Amino acid sequence: MDSQLKELRNGAPDVLELKNTPTVGGGVGDTFGNDAVTEEQFTPWSRVVASGLELLRDPRYNKGLAFTEEERDHHYLRGLLPPAIISQELQVERILQNVRSYENPLEKYIALMDLQERNERLFYKVLIDHVEELLPVVYTPVVGEACQKYGNIFRRPHGLYITLKDRGHVLDLLRNWPEKNVEVIVVTDGERILGLGDLGLNGMGIPVGKLALYTALGGIRPSCTLPVAIDVGTNNEALLANPFYIGLRQKRTTGKEYDDLLDEFMMACKQAYGERVLVQFEDFANHNAFRLLLKYGTTHLTFNDDIQGTAAVALAGLMAALPIIGGKLADHKFLFLGAGEAGTGIAEIIALEISRQGKIPVEEARKAIHLVDSKGLVTKARFESLQEFKRPWAHDHPPAHDLLSAVKALKPTVLIGTSGKGGTFTKEVLEEISSYQNKPVIMALSNPTSQSECTAEEAYKYTKGKCVFASGSPFGPVTYEGKTYVVGQSNNCYIFPGLGLGCTISGAIRVHDDMFLAAAEALAKQINDDHLAKNQLYPSFDEIRKISAHIGAAVAAKAYELGLATRLPQPKDLFAYAKSCMYSPSYRKYR
Repeated sequence: MDSQLKELRNGAPDVLELKNTPTVGGGVGDTFGNDAVTEEQFTPWSRVVASGLELLRDPRYNKGLAFTEEERDHHYLRGLLPPAIISQELQVERILQNVRSYENPLEKYIALMDLQERNERLFYKVLIDHVEELLPVVYTPVVGEACQKYGNIFRRPHGLYITLKDRGHVLDLLRNWPEKNVEVIVVTDGERILGLGDLGLNGMGIPVGKLALYTALGGIRPSCTLPVAIDVGTNNEALLANPFYIGLRQKRTTGKEYDDLLDEFMMACKQAYGERVLVQFEDFANHNAFRLLLKYGTTHLTFNDDIQGTAAVALAGLMAALPIIGGKLADHKFLFLGAGEAGTGIAEIIALEISRQGKIPVEEARKAIHLVDSKGLVTKARFESLQEFKRPWAHDHPPAHDLLSAVKALKPTVLIGTSGKGGTFTKEVLEEISSYQNKPVIMALSNPTSQSECTAEEAYKYTKGKCVFASGSPFGPVTYEGKTYVVGQSNNCYIFPGLGLGCTISGAIRVHDDMFLAAAEALAKQINDDHLAKNQLYPSFDEIRKISAHIGAAVAAKAYELGLATRLPQPKDLFAYAKSCMYSPSYRKYR
């Protein structure tokens, strides 16, 4: 987060001090003007008006059997389609029936990705209208399996592939992309995909999935999004031996060669798309994630979702839990299993919020937060051997070599798992924390489901129904001793789409920590008494677009307050404006 990164900068300027950096070429025009949802008629064209087979094969404009008689006449579709005309709503029903007929989740994923390639608006209509059911298919946990088998299921390229062979020509590659008004880029180098490790170029499934959610959940137009995979090789021997692997067949490159390629890419993004293009770093390994955020956070509109997005959604869950567990954040003690980018990112945003609420230095706020890594409790005694991003969490305390020992010694009230290792919240750990705490908060945040620190059922069973539980992976409701608990999913999907929307509608040129605090607070406000009665820390995804609009408005308001917004004047009603700017997947009438 900004405060911790500023310490690492050793006095270098922060985001606010660099807010007036001039644009490096390029830029985008009117963000939403050519996609206004109020248009009654629309002409589908690129270089010429799309018609005939060209129209049917263009996923942006294809409507399948929903073309009217008049449209079939005007666009030379007679004879190219069966005579039946069906509505988009009936098409949605048919797609759902087909998807539900598959028992294998990966087959469902493939079916939906095929739909995205054929009919873009129908894909988003299906996803938006049935987000609760389809989100686990399009993203976690199924996307993890899709990435592992990406070469085997590869059909049609999505996004932009930038490799070591392209050094010196990255800007040319960006110019090859057909859309010129790109506003949101998600980029990965594939080194740490979910909890699955180095998947190389197979990691492209993550940017593709994330940007589908930017559109479905946050209302960002599909044409404004760009998935990017940076291919510097992979250390995954199984992939290198797989004849269907789609990436470079070499060991992962590091050092100056890696840094030069990333630097060329970041500069090319500005040159191609301007100062206001949002670049989201996704699934970079710890040793690169922090330093890249540190390097580009003051020169680009960028954030790392694994560090900052995960942090904001976890903080929102903790803020929502306070009416159940009592007190303020400062009254609780936090213990993390996992001291990587997710764990330290969540720890830092908690410290920032405690600091803000109590008006105390962030260094003081950090004292209530402890981390356990693979070598045990992070303490002052280990300071010299610790990575830079772990050092703020090295407190004076006797060593504890495992999680159970740390729980017994520290007696935390909140236990958060970001370890990426399944089953680490054992029966003994859960029984211990519930032995002295009446309402312990248990957050098992690792993805996919197989890597979750414990299941919802285990959490309620071993704490005897005492705990307030949230997870990173989806779990169904749990009934314990006659009471049913609805499991809230601490899913980044609550935060990053709304953050992207807020940056876009405000024309933000930098991302500041306070924007994540505003997003977390806006999300926590969506929890009401009905949710709390079921110990549910996150709202239903059924209302996610409305939630994203609230978050987008809060983020935009903070950008205007900090002087980071460039779309002036500021709209009077940011929530109404955010809703009006959101992409609609409904078909439009072609003339």
